Amino acid sequence: MSERETVLDARGLERRFREGNLDVSVLRGVDLQIHRGDQLAIVGASGSGKSTLLQLLGGLDLPTAGQVSILGQDWARMSDARRGFLRNLHIGFVYQFHHLLPEFTALENVAIPLMIRGETSRKARLEAAEWLHRVDLADRGDHKPSELSGGERQRVAIARAMVTEPAVILADEPTGNLDRERAQRVFSLLQAMNRANGSALALVTHDLELAQRMERTVRLVDGVLSAAD
Repeated sequence: MSERETVLDARGLERRFREGNLDVSVLRGVDLQIHRGDQLAIVGASGSGKSTLLQLLGGLDLPTAGQVSILGQDWARMSDARRGFLRNLHIGFVYQFHHLLPEFTALENVAIPLMIRGETSRKARLEAAEWLHRVDLADRGDHKPSELSGGERQRVAIARAMVTEPAVILADEPTGNLDRERAQRVFSLLQAMNRANGSALALVTHDLELAQRMERTVRLVDGVLSAAD
């Protein structure tokens, strides 16, 4: 596959939410293409629609108008089961909150996406162990999330996102709950995974210093997307 293959292609995206007599327009005519290997930061004020855009890109929500395609396939033209299958196959999600399952160990949390895909428990655990090693947590695999620090939990979440070798990582404020030192480490790890695996990285952040370290930055203002200054 070409390194510059288009992974996600958004055209004319609009997202409106209706509540009673209110009709709120969150995204208005957004066009965005993300290619393999890209490093893209999406910035904007709170409430500007950044997280909504990421949900649409990842097929977790569908637009009011316009379309999003994942490797040429329109999210809106699929069944829920098909969307779930393609998310597991091609997308890794990292959130501000790690969303690790508290009753499972770090190793088990990382292995879950592979087991959902149908891998054997043994193979899933071996691959999960390899990814924990890559994020410098090889000795923490038997620990549950409550036994890990905030930075460690976020690194487990990154390993879980990367274990399926996705085409794109969608990260929503992944350093938002971390102190500066841990935030820098998590951010550097995401960039390293992007370079090593060729996965595109699309990062929503309020941290302009981190955004400046990405190759491309776009800004959302009142639901309209433009290149950052």
